[in-house]
Amino acid sequence: MTTARIALVGDKSPSVRSHARIPVLLEALRERDGLALDAYWIPTTEATGLEGFDGVWMVPGSPYRSEAGAVNAARAAREHGIPFLGTCGGFQHTLLEYARNVLGLSVAHAENDPGAEEMLLLPLACSLAGHEDAVRLTPGSLAEKVVGAERTVERYSCAFGLNADYVPALEAGGLRFTGHDEAGLVRVLELPGHPFFLATLFQPELAGDGSRPHPLIAAFASACVTHTDHRRPKISWLPR
Repeated sequence: MTTARIALVGDKSPSVRSHARIPVLLEALRERDGLALDAYWIPTTEATGLEGFDGVWMVPGSPYRSEAGAVNAARAAREHGIPFLGTCGGFQHTLLEYARNVLGLSVAHAENDPGAEEMLLLPLACSLAGHEDAVRLTPGSLAEKVVGAERTVERYSCAFGLNADYVPALEAGGLRFTGHDEAGLVRVLELPGHPFFLATLFQPELAGDGSRPHPLIAAFASACVTHTDHRRPKISWLPR
């Protein structure tokens, strides 16, 4: 069985439900799907040298200790063609990375920098913390193909989302928004042309009881295993 080495970027905490689920999901992926992932937890304060991993999973748990570290993780995956999955805070910081480093925008996250002038991430009009909500997926998108349906109901634990004023610029700059709630607000992003680059505002880690990993997590794991054939020879950061 081929084993893929993945970076779990986030500040591990027993109070974050998704963090407790991840070991269960990893075991289920191995037993059910034959996908072996050797996972390394990497704090956002130390999220450098990720280029040799087979996958980067930016997990929930914001505010992160280091916004810069989270942004760096998304950038490494984007620039080096490493399979990437960002969930909740991972989705938010992926947007920050793209807006800043690809589009050159001076934008901020209201949770991290509430006094900033230009906010890319704003408090949601209605907090989704602890709620479920429907998501409509764009036909033909990666997310729709993986989930196998154009509508899904997902679990959230967040209070910040994308400022809709920036959607046109981000789309013109290359991002694709492929999941929206019933009101049309963005819930899923993809990066066309990348081997696997997907982020969701919802938390697929919380789907079911963990014994059947969410299709998006399973697809990410499969992409990571595929990437092992192209693994870079050295990994500079291998903590546990």
